Amino acid sequence: MDENIKKGIKKLAENVEIGAARSILRWKYKKEGRDAPGDDELKEQSLRVAGKAHEIIAERGRNVWNELKKVYAKTGAKEESDE
Repeated sequence: MDENIKKGIKKLAENVEIGAARSILRWKYKKEGRDAPGDDELKEQSLRVAGKAHEIIAERGRNVWNELKKVYAKTGAKEESDE
């Protein structure tokens, strides 16, 4: 895949993450009966929330991947010894 296409897709995904975070923050402020901050402050909050969510998802994804590899290694060893 072309490097420019990869960069474009990555940027699109980041924008979607930030937009989703902004929508959730607006909903949260509305639910709490508070006025949402200005666009600049909301953008900064959205960037922080999206960044933190990305970190958490990446770490948990790594943990899940490692656990799957362990399970596969155990079942693969059993199947080979059964033959």
